[in-house]
Amino acid sequence: MNLENGLMLVLSNPTAGDDDEFNEWYDSTHVPEVLSVPGVVTAKRYDLAPIETPEVEGMEAPAPPAHRYLAVYELDRDGNEVMGDLVGRILSGEMTMSETLDMSTVGLSVWRPRP
Repeated sequence: MNLENGLMLVLSNPTAGDDDEFNEWYDSTHVPEVLSVPGVVTAKRYDLAPIETPEVEGMEAPAPPAHRYLAVYELDRDGNEVMGDLVGRILSGEMTMSETLDMSTVGLSVWRPRP
């Protein structure tokens, strides 16, 4: 499977009350470390934007999102290979993880363009 120009999406939350420390670690440490993995070519972070959901008669309002932060990484290498390198770097201690990252809420997926 070729995931050339695929995307890796990471949804995350900080631990309670640790937003500032979490964002400092993510921006200054984590993103550069992820970008050093072969196959990860760009990174962009997003904050959840508040929106007002209009009320529609007969329809329930959608539940609020479970995550407050999104990181989008562009890949030019197979997503399984990138994930293998990421996990290897985490396990070896080469990649710095922060206690401010709420690991119980992390969501990660890889997407490829439709033909």
